[in-house]
Amino acid sequence: MSGQDARVRRVSGPLVELDATTDVAMHDTVGLGPLRIPGEVVAIRDRVVTVQAYEYTGGLAPGDPAATGGAPLSARLGPGLLGHVFDGLLRPLSEAPAFLAPGGAAAGDVVSREFRPRVATGDDLGEGGVLGVLPGVGAIEHRLLAPPGVSGPVEYIVDSGTYAEDAVVARVAGTPVRLVEHWPVRTPRPYRARHDEVEPLHTGQRVLDLLFPVARGGSAAVPGGFGTGKTVLLQQLAKWCDADVIVYVGCGERGNEMAEVVAELFDLADPRTGGTLADRTVVIANTSNMPMMAREASVHTGMTVAEYFRDMGYHVVLIADSTSRWAEALREFGSRTGALPAEEGYPAELASALAAFYERAGAVETLGGGSGSVTVVGAVSPPGGDLTEPVTAHTERFVRCRWTLDRDLAYARHYPAVSWSGSFSRDAEAIAAWHARSGDPRWPSRRGRVTALLADADRLSALAELVGTAALPGHERMTLLGARLLREAVLQQSALSTQDAFCAEEKTAALTDAVLAVVDAAQAAVGAGAPAAVIEDIDFSPLVRAREEIGPRDAGGVRQGLETVLAGLRAAAP
Repeated sequence: MSGQDARVRRVSGPLVELDATTDVAMHDTVGLGPLRIPGEVVAIRDRVVTVQAYEYTGGLAPGDPAATGGAPLSARLGPGLLGHVFDGLLRPLSEAPAFLAPGGAAAGDVVSREFRPRVATGDDLGEGGVLGVLPGVGAIEHRLLAPPGVSGPVEYIVDSGTYAEDAVVARVAGTPVRLVEHWPVRTPRPYRARHDEVEPLHTGQRVLDLLFPVARGGSAAVPGGFGTGKTVLLQQLAKWCDADVIVYVGCGERGNEMAEVVAELFDLADPRTGGTLADRTVVIANTSNMPMMAREASVHTGMTVAEYFRDMGYHVVLIADSTSRWAEALREFGSRTGALPAEEGYPAELASALAAFYERAGAVETLGGGSGSVTVVGAVSPPGGDLTEPVTAHTERFVRCRWTLDRDLAYARHYPAVSWSGSFSRDAEAIAAWHARSGDPRWPSRRGRVTALLADADRLSALAELVGTAALPGHERMTLLGARLLREAVLQQSALSTQDAFCAEEKTAALTDAVLAVVDAAQAAVGAGAPAAVIEDIDFSPLVRAREEIGPRDAGGVRQGLETVLAGLRAAAP
């Protein structure tokens, strides 16, 4: 339908009903009114078409015309994504005004890019094969691939030079190939197969890498109430994890937090490339004052961008902050369409929507035969910190890791406030086997000792609150002491520290081994007859300060603090 083929029937916020006289398909894009406000078909009943609008619909009235593009909502993929900020429909915001007027967001100007071919006319190319590269469009090599489903002889390819993004630069088996492509955001991009091998994603955060590791191509949820540090933790992941590309989706969060993320990404030096971190980051911003239904599209758009870089053979991390705001958009839309509400008013298909999002994560063999991955980290903001509410409960079913943020830890200024009793990693055993194969056979036993010590300390803390610490036996008091040292010397980490914001695997192992060695020495001293009170009065600060005083990769620097503490323990022994 186009022009006069449809008319606006009813407007209810972002929900618009149309009277259509020609055929229209589900998920088709629609331009509403004279301003061509973008929308998407979400329901069809008889000749009444229901559209969700992605911009403010003020001024839109019954009788206004509507037109459709005849295609589903698609993302424009190509060079120019890295280092820029976009809205939920992947329209550039870098040059946009502070507040967008309805119909005012453009798709972006067509620019020219340098292109260098990697194949010649007559070469046989499979789908996903590399046609050429585009230098200077980010911190990574941008590869132009044969589109999915296209394979055969290269009938035509341009010479090295500068070309407009929408110009045809190659023809493969009769299919023209441009520097940009459009892909439906709700359709997963294809790949050959999923990898069975598990490899950890190093986050640079000790509590995660040591206790609750996530695999490349895995998925993690970060539930936590207000003030527990979700945004800071996600920012740390974006800054320091060993991914090739970061896709950061700000979905319904506060505008000042989103502005802070963007500013830091453009200011922070990237230790991997020497440039700025923004050079390998795509930011999709849908803040809380932007249209509600744009949130629903933004997570799918971010996933499509992540899969686009995955297909080039890169490891991508998609950070969604937060999926709760996305679910709230689904709930509001469901109430406007009259859908039958389920738990707490969320639509009945909430679980299916979450599953469809998280299942697009994975480490895969690409169509071109390379390896790539998309790791998904989604923040969850349960109202009142209630972890039994539907979004948190359903999300837990579909993710491989849960990093629960504890309010009591946050109020005690213990950051990251990841609860060791309320978190889990379903990939821990497979990652332990990877570490054993990769030169760290002690990783499984180290993690096992830490989790056991923390669990014992939690049990004893409840008892100590009743009878007092002095009433406990000496070895139990050493367990409490060891857990305190683990919290202060290993699990705590300052996002503002130049030495401790990032921690390499070797430093994490050194700090953990040092604390466990001190715990063993303390238990041995108490077992030999040393009073527990004397052991507790020893100055452990040289060990606790080590994480701040040595470099992020300086494993050997822990030894001096360890020897100082062990000397004090030897002096206290009878």
